[in-house]
Amino acid sequence: MMEMEQYSRWFYTQLRVRYQETDQMGVVYHANYLNWFEIGRTELIRELGIQYIDIEKRGLLLPVTELTTKFRMPARYDDQITVCTRIAAYSSRKLHFQSEVRLFSDEERNALDSSPSLAVPEGKLLVSGETHHVWVNRDFRPVRMDKEAPELFVCLEQAVERMDPDA
Repeated sequence: MMEMEQYSRWFYTQLRVRYQETDQMGVVYHANYLNWFEIGRTELIRELGIQYIDIEKRGLLLPVTELTTKFRMPARYDDQITVCTRIAAYSSRKLHFQSEVRLFSDEERNALDSSPSLAVPEGKLLVSGETHHVWVNRDFRPVRMDKEAPELFVCLEQAVERMDPDA
């Protein structure tokens, strides 16, 4: 099955930068953004109605095979940041996410609370990135999600189909 290059809507997860996530310069240590990308992916899957732990209980894993990150501006201690995550492409064997870490104003955060399906993220872009994944079993052998977990594959398809193509 070909990889679909159609985007889902953005999913939003709000976090507050903790002191332990900063370095001596007073900014977020770069590796923490990767953790935040993972939080965004997990929450996206949860919002689709699937618990990631249930996927693993079925013997299915989703390791990262490729990662790109672009740092524009730093987040700092006590900033309330928003991790914006969407499905960028998928197939029965692969899943590709786009992530952005943004700093929203109070007004932008309130707008997000009233309309959680904003087509385009607002706020100041701090970091952007992409992660590519492949579905595997516990032996790290590739599997086809449309065969191993068809209900999950349908959820991914529906997440992308619900997206307005003009957004």
